[in-house]
Amino acid sequence: MNISKIDLNLLVYLDTLLRECNVTRAANQLSITQPAMSNGLKRLRNLFNDPILVRTSEGMVPTERALELQPVIRGILMTLEETLAPNREFVASQSNRVFRIMASDYAASTLAPKLLNKLHEEAPDTTLDILTPSDVTFHDVENGKVDMAINRFENLPQSFHHKQIWKDSFCCLIKSDNPIIDNFNLDAYLKARHIWVSKTGFGVGVGMDPADVQKLGWVDEALAHFGKHRNIATFTRNYHVAIHLAKEQNLVATLPSKAANIYKDDPAIAILEPPFPIPPFELDMIWSPLLHRDASHIWLRQKIAEVAQELK
Repeated sequence: MNISKIDLNLLVYLDTLLRECNVTRAANQLSITQPAMSNGLKRLRNLFNDPILVRTSEGMVPTERALELQPVIRGILMTLEETLAPNREFVASQSNRVFRIMASDYAASTLAPKLLNKLHEEAPDTTLDILTPSDVTFHDVENGKVDMAINRFENLPQSFHHKQIWKDSFCCLIKSDNPIIDNFNLDAYLKARHIWVSKTGFGVGVGMDPADVQKLGWVDEALAHFGKHRNIATFTRNYHVAIHLAKEQNLVATLPSKAANIYKDDPAIAILEPPFPIPPFELDMIWSPLLHRDASHIWLRQKIAEVAQELK
């Protein structure tokens, strides 16, 4: 294969086709017509002597050769985009940039207020757009459509950059006149009714099953080590909802300390140490290599790191 005769636009077409697995969506992504994308796919098939995408009952599916090419082509394009991107200085006070951040409810509640204060002080014309985990996908982050994602992550694509924001412990938030406070031990905790709260990762979440301990998360996994389980009366994906329910009902909300401490001055709420050990967890931010050297993005990461340090 003579590389000098290859149209580099075809590599962009291939990258987009393998992400979308749909000619129409790929064409829309690149703002070209469907016939132009179909012609691009035909040329790719000739270039690699491979069908690339095969139509099945479940839609277009990449061939084995295409799956081998995908990470290689993605890496080549990322390197090109990083190399060719203009290295302009970012002047925060003059910027009207929109920063888009995917943040879990916990991350948004704890980080966003102070981050917004910093933006208003140093970059008053910028805008902060906070999205939920169900609004975006890893592809959106990878392609730079979202500046970064802030959440707890277990498995990440190797291409992403990431930085730990902090580690957080757990506490129990209870209505201040709840009689359980007088003798808050493990037995009392297990006899109480509880609010489960968590936030899903990327993609739309599904309903919870109280018996599925592995999907219930940190608190219930910690209890399972003692052969115990709690009586979950309510499931929610919003920390503020959990806190208000605990405040109004005789329910126990076991949640990250930084989220609970937002309400530490509320006389209707008591914050107690859990009567059993729960391992701490990490909050991380991740971003695309495409934005790693962008001056405005570097500035945003610095501001988030400053806020995290203040909240520690």
